[in-house]
Amino acid sequence: MFERPDSGERAILVHVNFPAGKDAEDLQEFTDLVRSAGALPVATVTATRSTPEPRLFVGQGKADEIHAAVRRHDADIVIFNHALSPSQERNLERLFSCRVIARTGLILDIFAQRARSFEGKLQVELAQLRHLSTRLVRGWTHLERQKGGIGLRGPGETQLESDRRMINARIKMINKRLEKVDRQRNQGRRARNRADIPTVSLVGYTNAGKSTLFNALTGAHAYAADQLFATLDPKLRRIDLPGVGPLVLADTVGFIRHLPHDLVAAFRSTLEETCQAELLLHVVDVQDADRQARMTQVDAVLREIGAADVPQLIVYNKIDLNGLEPRIEKNTGNGVEKVWLSAVTGAGLELLADAMGEFFHGRQVHGWLHMGPEAGRTRSSLYAIGQVISEQVDAQGNWWLEVRMAQRNIDKLVRESGGACQFHPFVAVDSVATAAKAS
Repeated sequence: MFERPDSGERAILVHVNFPAGKDAEDLQEFTDLVRSAGALPVATVTATRSTPEPRLFVGQGKADEIHAAVRRHDADIVIFNHALSPSQERNLERLFSCRVIARTGLILDIFAQRARSFEGKLQVELAQLRHLSTRLVRGWTHLERQKGGIGLRGPGETQLESDRRMINARIKMINKRLEKVDRQRNQGRRARNRADIPTVSLVGYTNAGKSTLFNALTGAHAYAADQLFATLDPKLRRIDLPGVGPLVLADTVGFIRHLPHDLVAAFRSTLEETCQAELLLHVVDVQDADRQARMTQVDAVLREIGAADVPQLIVYNKIDLNGLEPRIEKNTGNGVEKVWLSAVTGAGLELLADAMGEFFHGRQVHGWLHMGPEAGRTRSSLYAIGQVISEQVDAQGNWWLEVRMAQRNIDKLVRESGGACQFHPFVAVDSVATAAKAS
């Protein structure tokens, strides 16, 4: 049995063209994934099949061709751009005498390299262990069933069963730790809900420029690079949108074609920020020739995590690479649907701010907020978050603030004031005098 190297840098890539359908993959994206993992592609072997071969995934002739390429290039690893069954991986490793991993294992390895936070590392390890638990029957000789004999038969367990038991114990421990982290995250989310601060979440295909846009909007210094899955750990920052007030902007992990289910499950608590958001900024690489298919993949993942019904604003990024001008596109209902910008140069960022403002204004009500002189602190807080349009004082010294706010915020304000504040919709009363008579 071969020895497994600690790392494989020289890689043979295997890509099989299937008829258009669920097994179709992108060769260029696959090559980018391999480079992102730190491997050096030394050869690419392509094939065309109608269906995968049960034993080796590829035919015997193509498998011999791959084996020859491994020996010719002295490769350490063979990477398939497809999902392989445990038995197929084992059969291929025996034939090639080197490591063989599938697309899922490749993505898991990239996530393991990129995770930085405690939660991110736990989530990646959980996904790796779930993946490994289905692939214990592999090329290690220590996993072979223990042999018995005269005087040696009796109670005991195989090495395979022992490894599986250890993995299951580790999975349980990680799940407990993640539950604790999730409770802490929920506490922060509940605090934002109590403060009525809406969340805007950045979503999109990996390497679409989400982190660069996040930095441009928040002034943060999150790591951003021209590579797949440059950042994994979620980031939350508060921004103040003129005329709307404070928002929480969330940057999440990028999506990809056929994102492994183990990863989606492991990152479900992190992706909860996306499900709870009031608006999704769907960032799209405008120069990507396959951008429509990428958008479809993102929508598929959003459906999987339960965020399909969250309103989306399409943000076409990287217009500077194509020499395009920033602009806004509206739908038939005259609502903003698409924004074209460059997160690197900053062109069009003000249009995005206007689009977000228009979205939240559409969910706001316009009217007069009547409060007495004792409500000075409330008045100051409304000014601090930019909710006051104008102000008048009546003969009794009461304030009449013209505001535009979310209905839930107004209800909360009136409720917490114990009746000291009253709201009069602008549609019903267009002046302070009329409002005073109505009250």
